[in-house]
Amino acid sequence: MFDIKITEIKETEKTNTGTFLQTPFWCEFKSRHGWEYKRFLISASYEGSDISDSEPAADSIKKIIEYFSLDAEASLLIRSFCKNMLAIAYLPLFPKIPAEFVNPLEPEKDITIEISHYLNDLAKALKPFLPSNVIALRFDPDLYFYNPEDRDEYNYGIKNISYADRLKLKKNKVDIQPPDSTLVDLTGTEEEILNKMHQKWRYNIRLSERKGVVIHRYLGNDVNMSEKIDKFYELTKETNARDGNSSHAKSYYFDLLKSSADEIAKGKDVPVISLYIAEHEGDEIASIMTLFSKDEAIYLYGASSNNKRNLMPNHLLQWTAMKDAKAYGSKFYDMYGMPPEGKDEHHPMHGLYMFKVNFGGTNIHRVGSWDVGIKFIYKLYSAAESFRAFWHKKVIKKLKGR
Repeated sequence: MFDIKITEIKETEKTNTGTFLQTPFWCEFKSRHGWEYKRFLISASYEGSDISDSEPAADSIKKIIEYFSLDAEASLLIRSFCKNMLAIAYLPLFPKIPAEFVNPLEPEKDITIEISHYLNDLAKALKPFLPSNVIALRFDPDLYFYNPEDRDEYNYGIKNISYADRLKLKKNKVDIQPPDSTLVDLTGTEEEILNKMHQKWRYNIRLSERKGVVIHRYLGNDVNMSEKIDKFYELTKETNARDGNSSHAKSYYFDLLKSSADEIAKGKDVPVISLYIAEHEGDEIASIMTLFSKDEAIYLYGASSNNKRNLMPNHLLQWTAMKDAKAYGSKFYDMYGMPPEGKDEHHPMHGLYMFKVNFGGTNIHRVGSWDVGIKFIYKLYSAAESFRAFWHKKVIKKLKGR
């Protein structure tokens, strides 16, 4: 349906816009931590039959064909495993699909067929550029809905189209990026942002300030960064022990902060990585790490002590980061991950859900990870990946009473 041409490129002017996952800065950082990185220029032309103006979705189809015909740049990451015998190629949050092309309320204008074929054809076009050990290409299309039911219905539609048209698209049971999140609009005034928050959250921010909690911001070139990373990692281990999560190595966080500061010091336009630490009477009690780009701000990582939680340091940390992101020019603050059904007070992650949504953001539900298998062994890998996720997220946590 689409004729797609791929050109590998080395340079780009898109260094600090769009999703951070597609920036060269982020991909080069990941390439130092187990991934291989390639960047491509992608152009597409529609090779289907003529579209009759009488078709219900004619205008929508023509728009998306025109949209996909525009040259696009994409960063691709490759992760090898099994002693480099196998690998997965990953396109994070690409392609971007504007919401105007998907309207669950008007199924007669559905263009899921065209989008499905584009993903399948893009995988075919990229295959010659992939190492021989790659067993599948994984997409995280940059497309979201405002409720999980519409998202699930859309994914179900792609699954049916893939089966009917003999495409190789398969919804992966394990999503690489958090599919559900909440976005806080930073384009208003600080007062307007605060007014959208739950009143209890505004109270908690003021309480934290009144009780003497102070927020310090650190960048990767600060002289005491090594000491502060040690503290962040100490808080991370405490949080993991409490919540049953895992984290990266300390060197990973240090490299992320330092590489951002070093690139900016060279005059390069790359995202700003910051470490925030909440302090009270000499005790460092909570911390977050953020990324600011020209389009978005991301709450990357967070950790907190079991002590002095009644001082609400996490609320003040988030509000401080939001103000800094707004001053930087980011358009929204992405809380980056929450359970879609967490509103239910019986849900085990109800607390996390309420903490994030009560900052007044708009909940979004991304479509998640879709795979195109390249080799037969991918089926075995996918089954093993699903079992591993089930074992760690369901069995292990249940055994530990979480």
